[in-house]
Amino acid sequence: MNRLDRLMAGPLLFFSLLAAGVIAALLTRVSWPELSGAFGHPETRYALGFSLVVSAGAMAVAVSIGAPSAYFLARQGFPGKGVLETLLDLPLVMPPLVAGVGLLFLFGRDLLGGPLARVGIHLILTPWGAVAAQAFIATPIVIRAARTAFESVDPGYEETARTLGLKPLTIFLRVNLPLAGRGIVSGLILAWARAMGEFGATLMVAGATRFRTESLPIAVYLNLSSGEVGIAVSCALVLLGAAFVMLLAARFVQKRGAGADPGRGDRSWPTCA
Repeated sequence: MNRLDRLMAGPLLFFSLLAAGVIAALLTRVSWPELSGAFGHPETRYALGFSLVVSAGAMAVAVSIGAPSAYFLARQGFPGKGVLETLLDLPLVMPPLVAGVGLLFLFGRDLLGGPLARVGIHLILTPWGAVAAQAFIATPIVIRAARTAFESVDPGYEETARTLGLKPLTIFLRVNLPLAGRGIVSGLILAWARAMGEFGATLMVAGATRFRTESLPIAVYLNLSSGEVGIAVSCALVLLGAAFVMLLAARFVQKRGAGADPGRGDRSWPTCA
């Protein structure tokens, strides 16, 4: 390690210690007996289950919208494409509270809320609102990751599949999707971790009702507000642990994808051969 490397390692060490310090501060804020009891508390278990179910629903929506959108953007050029891509990226930098206020107004009775209510769909102050808020935040992440993955697929594979008589949908499902699969899965995991940690938009759309719309971030907020520090810290640690596992999984998928031979495909995915 030369002098420049040692110099560059300084900021890395500083921020690593800072991240570890945040976790240590949470762990030392409450006693171990209190923390152990909080992990088994019904509210902690409910918040974990609610977060998993709602974020899974949000991911289903995000993939259903994000994967086709990403494929179209990766393969087609059209006037105003740059403006559209900027619009799609806007939720990534939009403050979650602002996104939540916008969704609250959009799904309110004066706009879409009325027509949706007439067909039995209620989003405001319901778990479905949490799904909608998290999907809004997660979908741009899926689009960006999936678009990059589709752009990395050589169009020559599509041309070969067409000469074999495969239909466009079959080519998408059996050629493009498998070859771009690892990039899409990696982006999906990152989006899922982001959705589970979403607070501002979820709070505005679904509200903060215990044992009804109480995700892990909402549980942290409610219990800190009421002085139940043990439950708040336990929910925070569960959320951090889930995010850590998801990020490790995303890195594993990316690493395996980087080691695969794109020319031969990945045998763990079906191909048109």
